[in-house]
Amino acid sequence: MSELHVDGPLQAGDRAPNIVLDAITREGKIALEDYRGHSPILVGLFRGLHCPFCRRHIAAQAQLDAALHEKGVESLTVVNTPIERARLYFRYHPLPNLLAASDPERISHRAFGLPNLEFTESETEWPRKVGMDVVRSMQVEIPGEFPGPMNRLAAFDYLNNKDGYEITEADQRMLAVGHGQLFGQFLLDREGIVRWSFTEVPDGGQHMFEAPSPQELMSAASQVAG
Repeated sequence: MSELHVDGPLQAGDRAPNIVLDAITREGKIALEDYRGHSPILVGLFRGLHCPFCRRHIAAQAQLDAALHEKGVESLTVVNTPIERARLYFRYHPLPNLLAASDPERISHRAFGLPNLEFTESETEWPRKVGMDVVRSMQVEIPGEFPGPMNRLAAFDYLNNKDGYEITEADQRMLAVGHGQLFGQFLLDREGIVRWSFTEVPDGGQHMFEAPSPQELMSAASQVAG
């Protein structure tokens, strides 16, 4: 497919591009165009499985799968992890009914307008560049996960250690080019039009590693399905 480049994340009212990716949890390809005219779909464009926050966001989206299906809404998870690495991970960490696709080149992320941050020493031009001085000042707190607020870089390593997640060579390759990839979730109607979204882009990075609440997401799904 041809790559699309847009100025910032797609917004409500924008037509989503057709993306065609290798399926992880089944054989063959997955194309967004296959859903057009048939059903709304929630598309989660996440970083690679090396990101502990994204692993939690993926699990949270998967937990809503049955409720989304009740409303006639499909769900697709996209990760920038090579397919064999992703299949191995989900073989040992299965999520029932998860439909997932591999996008190690992050074509879908770019097509939906999600930036890949460049990390600098002290220059910040959000959401294109961010200084490490800013990153180190950012705190994240997840009740039940951390003993208290943590620096976001420290939190990344803390959760991977907590999960026993081993960074492989395949993960290292993804980190080398996509460590700053921002994630987003986009709810498309039956015609492939964006009706709701959540991304890490707004407010200068204050939403990094956050995710929408299940209530917010299901409320949006109800409106699209209605």
